[in-house]
Amino acid sequence: MSLRSRLARRARVTLIGAAAGGVAAAIAVTPSLADTGTDSSRLATVAAQKEIGYGPEPEADSKLVTQVGEPSTMATAAATLSPDTMINRARTWLTANNGNPVPYSMERNWTDGYRQDCSGYVSMALGLGKPGLNTVGLADSSVTTRLSSTSQLKKGDLLIDYSTTDGDFRHVVIFEKWANSSHSAYWAYEQRGTYGTTHRQLSYGIGSDNYDPFRPVKLGDGGGGGGGEAPSPGASWPILQNGSEGADVRSAQQLLTAHGYRLEADGIFGPDTRSAVTQFQRSKSLAADGVIGPDTWSKLIKTVQYGSSGQAVAAAQTQLNVYGYGLTADGEFGAKTKSATEAFQQNHDLQVDGIIGPNTWRTLLGTR
Repeated sequence: MSLRSRLARRARVTLIGAAAGGVAAAIAVTPSLADTGTDSSRLATVAAQKEIGYGPEPEADSKLVTQVGEPSTMATAAATLSPDTMINRARTWLTANNGNPVPYSMERNWTDGYRQDCSGYVSMALGLGKPGLNTVGLADSSVTTRLSSTSQLKKGDLLIDYSTTDGDFRHVVIFEKWANSSHSAYWAYEQRGTYGTTHRQLSYGIGSDNYDPFRPVKLGDGGGGGGGEAPSPGASWPILQNGSEGADVRSAQQLLTAHGYRLEADGIFGPDTRSAVTQFQRSKSLAADGVIGPDTWSKLIKTVQYGSSGQAVAAAQTQLNVYGYGLTADGEFGAKTKSATEAFQQNHDLQVDGIIGPNTWRTLLGTR
């Protein structure tokens, strides 16, 4: 189905604003966040509107937008890009502004030449022509392929609301991994007003909203197989920082406790966790930025196996439970934990030895 047909199919209400200076204006009706737990409630939707903070974007004929079909766009789009490379590019904007996120703007380009709104950000992550396509351009069949359902989403895919004819602003986010085994929420990177670049759990596209799943045509499979000593294809360490929440944070807190730091494993990355991370990084001669990235994870994890005990085991059990294994996170690596580990390794094409070492840790934390 052509993009024009898809847009016509999705038209439900009349666009209320007017195009001003090449920017589409509309009334925003945004989906609720995954962690509200009340997606269907009006209060949650109103709260989400305040939280989301994104707005209209330049139209395709604006000088701020790369045109679909321009040589600069298509030349770069032809090159295959691994999901890991794309996600790593997306991460750079989290700290590119002197350690802070790149601020949101529809009218400015960042130092790398890309427009500082949602679609400019995604264009940067994909390595498309500068200053970047808008969301309609990203939904074009020469750039992305529409997936039949969100169940097909993989690392590096996009969820795009590319129409303003339904009464809301256009927006696009980058899918990283599922946040839970029920696939009711996922981790994503997005560029949004007030906050700039963010990494958080979302539920766009899960249920009856206007987001559709797309796969960039230039996105490869990540390269390499998964068996033996290699981590699962496409697995990459998550980035955790002040404000992050969830099972990954809880596991990091348990691992920090295993290294002697006193922390409550509440799954919330607050000042105490940041302080512990900074101290740990200094002790390991790492950049003490308080952000848990690949280098910090590689020092933080501990190899655990049958007979092991302690908070590192509890952290592994916490991660296994994200995949639905239903373990008691008691810090005892017994028969049930070994069985769950072996099942996980088999399901992710890892060496099935029941030992949670670096590659199993990376796959536990980096694929959902």
